[in-house]
Parts: sequence; C-alpha cells; structure tokens
Amino acid sequence: MHSIIGINWGSSNLRAYLIDASGQMSDSLEAPAGVAGLDRDGMVAAADAIRQRWPAAGHVYAAGMIGSTVGWVDAGYVDCPAGVTDVARKLVTAHIGTLSMRIVPGMACVRTADGAPDVLRGEETELLGLLAGGGIEATSIVALPGTHTKWIELVDGRVHSFMTAMSGELFDRLASGGLLASVLEGPGDAGPAFAEGMRAAARGGLGLGTLLFGVRARVVRGVLPRTESSAYLRGLLAGAEIADALALYPQLQQACVPLIGSAPVCRLYQAALAGMGIASRPVASADAVVRGFHALHQLAAS
Repeated sequence: MHSIIGINWGSSNLRAYLIDASGQMSDSLEAPAGVAGLDRDGMVAAADAIRQRWPAAGHVYAAGMIGSTVGWVDAGYVDCPAGVTDVARKLVTAHIGTLSMRIVPGMACVRTADGAPDVLRGEETELLGLLAGGGIEATSIVALPGTHTKWIELVDGRVHSFMTAMSGELFDRLASGGLLASVLEGPGDAGPAFAEGMRAAARGGLGLGTLLFGVRARVVRGVLPRTESSAYLRGLLAGAEIADALALYPQLQQACVPLIGSAPVCRLYQAALAGMGIASRPVASADAVVRGFHALHQLAAS
C-alpha cells in the first residue's frame, strides 16, 4: 500500500504529512502558506510543491480552511452528532494544480444546553485521530486550545456538540493595538499573575468587558506590575472561557481533559484547569491529525 499525504491547511499555515501504510508519519513540511494569504495561483504553487516533495505518494487528504468559502472549494459541514464514518462519507474531491485530493468537511452543531449553533473546520481530523488512537473515554470532554479554542463533547465515540471561544484571537488583537496594548508586557506565562486573572474571571461576577479594562487600571494604579500584565490578561481570558465551558458542560469538573494543540498553549490551559480543580493532559497536535487522516483513508479506501 502506498503512503498517503495529509494536509492541515489553515488560514495562516500549511502543514503536510507523509503517512506510511501503518499510519506513522515518515516526513512532514510546514510553510506560512495559509489560504488567507494566497490567491488561487498561490494555492496551486503550494500544492505543486507538496507533489514535488512526495511524487510517489498515493491518496491525498486535506482538512482546514482549504475547504471553506475562502479556500479552494467549500466542502460544507457534517451535522453533529457525527463520527469518523459520517465525515468519510462526505469527503469532497478537488484538483489543485498537480495534486488531486479529497477535502475533509467541517462539523456543525446546535448545542442542546443553549440552543446556539457552532461550526468547526480542521479540528475534526484531530478529534477523529484522538478517537482512533484510543486512550480516551468514548464519552468525554476534549479541548483544542488555540486562536479559536474548541471544547468538544464526545458521546459514545461521536462528536455530539462543541463550543468555540475566541480567547487566542482576543489576546492577539488586544496586544497588537488599542488601549491595552500600551500596558501589556511580559512573557504571559502561567505564574501568579496568570492564576490571579484566571480566578478573577472564573468567579463569574463582572463581565469580561469590565475585567479587560481592569488590566489597564491595575497597571496604571500600580496594583499589577507592567511585566505581569500579559500573564494577567491571558489568565482572564482562560478563566472566562473555562467558566463558559463549565456552564455548558458541567461534567467537565470531573473530567481529565485531553488538550490537543501546541505545547506552550496547552501548558497555559493545563495551569488554568488545574487552578479550577480540573485534570488535563496534553496531546501532540501532529500525532492526532496524522491518526485522523489515516483513519479517514482506511474508511474512504475501503
């Protein structure tokens, strides 16, 4: 059996993996070639580079924003509850330059807890890989920390519903411009200031808009050292987000939450969850997404 190619093609970055017949990654490449910064000719050039690197590879699968309305083709969404079989049935065939591929659809849900809709795209492949790899309860809560963090409710091995929080994007926007940017300093790590911010938001008293301005007020009045302001802000955002997740999924309090994402971001979420008495464990994103592509290929090729 030939190796396959799995491409996690997001808004900002492209990550491609050569996956052997046993489901192990044998090579990879990463480039700042996300669809948000490419026209169609740019997407063709990126796809051609992948084919040139791995000319002998067989089937190609792509997930992420390449299958959105700003990507190559809109691959749509699979309605939840859904599992790997449901996603494999709705793969969309596309041809980008010399690369023929099947694009993975996203997922959509309407949460029973609040009746609100939500969507995800790209994370479904990591989730399916986590399920395929075992080591997780079929009914559990999973978090994917990042720019737009996802909190996923799994029921009987299927994605039942999920919640998206824009905490990562909020931090980036606030740090790059506007009133708070002038006072934000420091590494933003999980120290005492981070814990203080997390507790302030998790208490559920004042709203996040008020608490955010409080970052500036604390620095100006000397209550918060300027060098700790980034950490305090990150704590506020994480605490408010976890409080929302708990409101929707109370079972989170007794869970041990797999965290799929980059190691630095997962460390922050581990600290925030631990501060609220919730256990968690990190899972490497590349491992999960490779297993997800392999699981999809086994179903799609059968």
